[in-house]
This record gives sequence, structure tokens and C-alpha cells, in this order.
Amino acid sequence: MKHILFIIFIVLFSTVQAQLLQDKKNFTRQDTLRGSITPEREWWDLNYYDLNIKIQPNKKYIAGYNIIRYKVLKSYNVIQIDLQEPLEITAFSQDNEQLDYNKIGSAYFVFLKKKQVPGEYNELYVQYAGKPKEAVRAPWDGGFSWKKDENGKHFIATSCQGIGASIWWPNKDHMYDEVDSMRIAVDVPKDLIAVANGRLRETYEYEFGGYKLYEWFVSNPINNYGVNVNIGDYVNFSEVYKGEKGPLDMDYWVLSYNLEKAKKHFKDAPKMMEAFEHWFGPYPFYEDSFKLVEVPYLGMEHQSSVTYGNQYKNGYLGNDLSRTGWGLKWDFIIVHEGGHEWFANNITNKDVADMWIHEGFTAYSENLFLDYYYGKEASADYVIGTRANIKNDRPLIGYYNVNKEGSSDMYYKGANLLHTLRQLIEDDNLWRQILRGLNSKFYHQTVTTKQIEDYISKKNNKDLSAFFNQYLRDVRIPTLEYHITNGKLKYRYIDIVEGFDMPIEVEIDGKTEWLFPNSEWKTKAIESSDFKVDRDYYIYSKKL
Repeated sequence: MKHILFIIFIVLFSTVQAQLLQDKKNFTRQDTLRGSITPEREWWDLNYYDLNIKIQPNKKYIAGYNIIRYKVLKSYNVIQIDLQEPLEITAFSQDNEQLDYNKIGSAYFVFLKKKQVPGEYNELYVQYAGKPKEAVRAPWDGGFSWKKDENGKHFIATSCQGIGASIWWPNKDHMYDEVDSMRIAVDVPKDLIAVANGRLRETYEYEFGGYKLYEWFVSNPINNYGVNVNIGDYVNFSEVYKGEKGPLDMDYWVLSYNLEKAKKHFKDAPKMMEAFEHWFGPYPFYEDSFKLVEVPYLGMEHQSSVTYGNQYKNGYLGNDLSRTGWGLKWDFIIVHEGGHEWFANNITNKDVADMWIHEGFTAYSENLFLDYYYGKEASADYVIGTRANIKNDRPLIGYYNVNKEGSSDMYYKGANLLHTLRQLIEDDNLWRQILRGLNSKFYHQTVTTKQIEDYISKKNNKDLSAFFNQYLRDVRIPTLEYHITNGKLKYRYIDIVEGFDMPIEVEIDGKTEWLFPNSEWKTKAIESSDFKVDRDYYIYSKKL
């Protein structure tokens, strides 16, 4: 039987390895241009976007321009700007001079005439237009969602995680460089309202043409995919939350006929804010406020403009992803997407290969929300329940420099990795300090997995490299093999990376004890055959 199980494991492991190799072979030059810090990107640093866009819902057509202000880091005369087809850039200019360019797929390489002097700030004017890609299954398939509400009015939203913000506006489409601030000006038919990131600064109704301008301003650094535009027959209500940094404006934009429903249901929003300020530190964008905006898809973590489409139900569209009952105590989208304000928008991955930083910590935030309101056992029930969603098909970390994220296990394997780590730290106050410290140390920054690993290891005074290698870079789950004979417990780990020796808590005859397994057999004298591994550790156990 052991031989059969070993053969099955080898076949499955070989299949995974073959798939990883095939993925690597399938990357194209376009993947590299999109996913790497090219020479045409690295010489300049984003400072400001001034995005202006007119949206024509009946034609599903947009037109506008983006003024990109940047700081010159070193002298160079070619700049890369990204915009995906079917949209087209119709003109580039700098200091009122038209510029030539070459186009390779979605990457435009613009030849600058002006000498680029290190330390100086310059602006590039980019004009564009067209019918943008329509999202087929937003938010997983990005683009524009052109929908109608129950009254037949236009209900429109953008989403672009993964596919990239260049699916609907021209920009420097790589995660490593966030713009410092941004203006978003949107012209829409005057019977509709446009909601974007940051604060509403001005509205203006044009005398002719039947359009109205909505001007929004973002004061904080923002990643490209966090930028969004939402258009509908919106009404607004708001409240002021007394937060760690003082009064926080919390605004809610919902379809007119859902106003009363939203006023009742959105009570989870200030509850989310209270729990996450406790665990993660102050909300990172007080200057830009917090918003929930109703959209015609499930939802997304757009910075200071979190989008909501969970049908005013608790759970995930009324379902409990943990199958424990605890997931129906709160609205999944409000809590999960709200948690992304700390992990994704405050702390942002430099490369999408490290997207587990966004999704693992935020999936983990779901059970911290439960911990705050219902206690530690409820939160453990929930996160352990989500293990049923884990596939262990690919590593959590994807491929670098080709815009390729890791496995979708980044959500709940990521959450269980962190839940396990909390047990190893053995000090919930220290664990909370680490989570808050991450958001302070890397405030408004883009980061790598190594930075996160090193920070947690340093604060815990332990080398956690083998732990992270096991759960982030390997598909196998550690298995504790054991047998009990003549008053002796023999045990060891299998399916582990080199150096993996994570201690675990076990229950022997009703008493909790620590074991320190590694790849070698160890022996411990015990008086009972009543043996159980603590469920909080994400490992398998197998009695021989």
C-alpha cells in the first residue's frame, strides 16, 4: 500500500512540475514587456496622473487623455507607455511638440525630443480613444462592464486586476511604481453620476451636449489597478467614523432604489474599520476618505473606492466559504475588499508574482474580523474550514517579470499559512504588533515577498525561511508520520523542503505538549495512545 501511495504522489508531483514547465515555455515577449521593469521604464519615476475621460454609454465608447508627470532618474530618450487594444493612442506630445513612437503589442515606445535631465520633472501628454474591452466575467476578466439597472438606466464600472489598468487608460502599467497623487475627471450623461477614487472635488454641467463633469482627486499614492470609474443612477449617504487618526469620512454610493437596503446592510463597514484598525493599524487613506460603491459585478479593492456587488447578502453571495456557519455572520465583500485597503493598497506587491501578499493577508483578515467580534475559536473554525478550498496545484508565488501570479491558493492557503504562523509566535500581542508593524514599516510602499519574510523573521527572532519556502514555493503540505508502540511515540515529517522543522502542538492523553519534528525519526516516551495534532497547524498527519 505504501508503494502505491508513493507512486501516486510521484505521478501527481510530476504532473504539477510538468505544468509549471509548460507555463514557463508559454510566456511571450509581450508578457516580458508588460511584466518587467524595462529600460524604458526604469529611468523615470511617476509623480502625477491627470486622467480625463468622456464616456459615451450608448456607443460603449470612450475618449480622453492622460497627462503623465514624472521625475527623471537618469538621462534617456525613450519612454514606455502601455495601452491595450482595441483602444488606441492617437497622439503623444511634450512641451507642445508631437512625438514619434513605435508600438509592440500593448507597449508604446515614445521618442522624446527634450533632453531628460536627472532630477527634473517633465510631463507627457497622451491622447487616446476607442471602444474598450468589455469585461465578460468581471472582476476576474477585466475591462468595462456596460450594464443596465432595474430601471433601464446605464450602470457601468471598470475593473482590471490581473489584466492591467492599461485595458482602459494609458499609463505606466507595472506594479513597482505608484503615482504619488492623481486627478480623475469623468464626463458622463447628465442623468448619471460618476464615482472614482479619492474625494469629489468639483462637478460641472456643460451648457450644451447633455454631459456633466465629475472631478475626483486622490491625495495618496495609488496602484494602477486600484484606479476605477463607476457610473450609475447613484445616491449618496455617509457617516463619520471615529478612527485611530481622527474623524474618517465613510461615503456610500448606491443605486437610488437600494438606498434604504444599503443603510441597513452597510453597518458592516464601520465594524470592518474598527476590527482592522485594531489588527493592522490606522486606515491608510484618511485624506481620501473611504467609500463603498455599488457596481454590476461582485466587487474589487479599488483604493478608497471599494466596489460592492454582493447583492446585500451576508457571506459570499449568500454562501459560507468555510462551511462552518461563521461566514454568514458578515458580508464577505465589505470585509474582504475592505481589508485590501491595508494589504494591496497600502502594502502593494512590486511584481504580481507576489500577489499572495495581497490575497493571503486579506483572506486572513476575514478570520481576524471574526476573532475581533466572536473570539479566537470562531476565527479558527472559519480559517480551518476554508482549507477545503485549497487545491495545492501550483506554488503561491508565480513567475517574476512576466506578469504571472501564483496559484489561486494564495487566498486560503495564504490565510492558513498566516494562521499557522500565529501559533508559532505564541504571543498574540506580538502577532498584532507584527501585522501593524508591516503596515507602518511599508506604509504606501511596493514590496517583495522577501521583505515581508525578513520583517516577520526579524520581529520573531527566528529564521523562518524554510517555513516560507514550504508554504509559498512548494505544493506539498507537511505530513507528520507517526506510530505508537510499547509506550513510545515515533514521529517525523515527510513531504517537506530542506530544513523544514516546524514545531507543533499535540494533545497526548488530554494534555498539550510541543513536538519538534524534522525529516529524521524522533522518539518520545508516552503513557497513552491518545494522540492528536492541534488543528491550528496546517499540516497533515498519518498514523502508520
